Amino acid sequence: MPVLNVSNALSRPVGVIGSGLGGLAAACTLAARGHRVVLFEKNPWLGGKAAQHEADGFRFDMGPTILTVPSVLERIFAEAGERMDAHLDLKRIDPQWRCFFEDGSVLDLDQDAVAMAQRLRTFSPKSEAGYAEFLAMSEKLHEVSRKFFFWRSVEDIGDTLDFKKNMDLDTLKDVLSLRMGSTVAREIRKRVPDKRVSQMLDHFVQYVGSSPYLAPAVLCSIAHMQTQEGVWYPMGGTRAVPEALTALAERLGVDIRTETGIARIDREDGRPDGRACGVVTEAGERIALSAVVSNMDSVRTYRELIGGDTGKRFTRRKREPACSGVVLYLGLDRAYPHLAHHDFVFSRDAKEEFDYIYEKGEPAPDPTCYIAAPSRTEPGVAPEGGEALYILVHAPYLRPHHDWKAMLPAYRQVIFDKLARTAGLTDLQSRIRTERVLTPADIHERYRVLDGAIYGLASHGRFMGAFKPGNRSREVEGLYLAGGAAHPGPGMPMVMMSGWIAADSLDQDMRSNSGMTLAQRSA
Repeated sequence: MPVLNVSNALSRPVGVIGSGLGGLAAACTLAARGHRVVLFEKNPWLGGKAAQHEADGFRFDMGPTILTVPSVLERIFAEAGERMDAHLDLKRIDPQWRCFFEDGSVLDLDQDAVAMAQRLRTFSPKSEAGYAEFLAMSEKLHEVSRKFFFWRSVEDIGDTLDFKKNMDLDTLKDVLSLRMGSTVAREIRKRVPDKRVSQMLDHFVQYVGSSPYLAPAVLCSIAHMQTQEGVWYPMGGTRAVPEALTALAERLGVDIRTETGIARIDREDGRPDGRACGVVTEAGERIALSAVVSNMDSVRTYRELIGGDTGKRFTRRKREPACSGVVLYLGLDRAYPHLAHHDFVFSRDAKEEFDYIYEKGEPAPDPTCYIAAPSRTEPGVAPEGGEALYILVHAPYLRPHHDWKAMLPAYRQVIFDKLARTAGLTDLQSRIRTERVLTPADIHERYRVLDGAIYGLASHGRFMGAFKPGNRSREVEGLYLAGGAAHPGPGMPMVMMSGWIAADSLDQDMRSNSGMTLAQRSA
């Protein structure tokens, strides 16, 4: 049956600003539902932070390296009647992480709860029961999140619950299960006494670039998302994901315009309260649109593209950036066989580390280092016998006094000393054949994120910390938000879900406003 093209009926296409994973997901979903879509990207590549760097025979994913919850990606392909596995070759990673601790101990994180319990029985017997309790709590929180939080535009608790209509006993139980007023760190340490195991569990919340001591307890749900669906590696690297979505967008007829930065979102009749009706490119071209999805950072969208009193009102609200990071891309002539695909080299003191990054706003003196060594799964990322290491150390978002050109040499040495002391990479410097570094300042400029934040907005606040700006703008009619600084937040699956939600909200609004129903779509 023919698909009704809603945008043709309204004569103007939908615009999507930014081709990060959220923007690509939104563009594909909208095009699959019959909308004409124009995708604007200021860079010469598509995919945002999910870019790739190649040098001297080494290949590095530059941004995200861990894919979880692949069902989100499956849903986006299903919008177009296609199967994700026809376009992506995903390999399960298990153990999911290898953890190195300051005392010299090493612990692997298994996906299977029974296998992990057996491992803990030897490593930390007092943590075995607590780990099981933690996973049970995480599963319940994930269930509540799916019911009230995911796959819909949410900005505050009023978007999740109608207390007059829905406050029955079951809903009350769900609300109480959220443990509002508690934090991730508190819930973990109530159950797991071993500081090493609790530190490993803390790092589920690092997917959202936030401190477990400040993040709400509901984010413990991330653990169940990972244990339920697993950790995956797309052959070709995580870069294969935006490439597959780009190919899908092209098959669906999306008009993709690279090297086209957007300077402003136009408002109807030039009114400050007018509907979003187009964009002006940095080259000065004005393009009329029926609606706009912005995959740019939400705060920068309002401050730079909307501006005026509307932009000022939005940015006056307290919205703390998530952390940034220092990323090292190291091509080595010899591999380290004791590394797994994903590794965490933990700090000596979790509280000290997070206090430095999130409270003091300074780099931690003894940081946790994340290492991706993808040649375990895909040998072709490095020359034979070599290693392509991605090393990420979280750092505070940019402050005015941070001069990373001056700070980097000393902090690079801090990182190398930590890797030598705790993970056994004692001769790392001598093995390097190629090196590239991104600092928070580089990340800020390269990706147009807020103050160099990798993960959008911080998820801090014991009661409302999980909430982000909604995907359907409350300030500007016809504007929709996608990406890590919009609901439901950062991380590969959540960013792609945000794009789907923005597209779904736009699609519903257009059909409602034009008097077109879903039934008419397939008539």
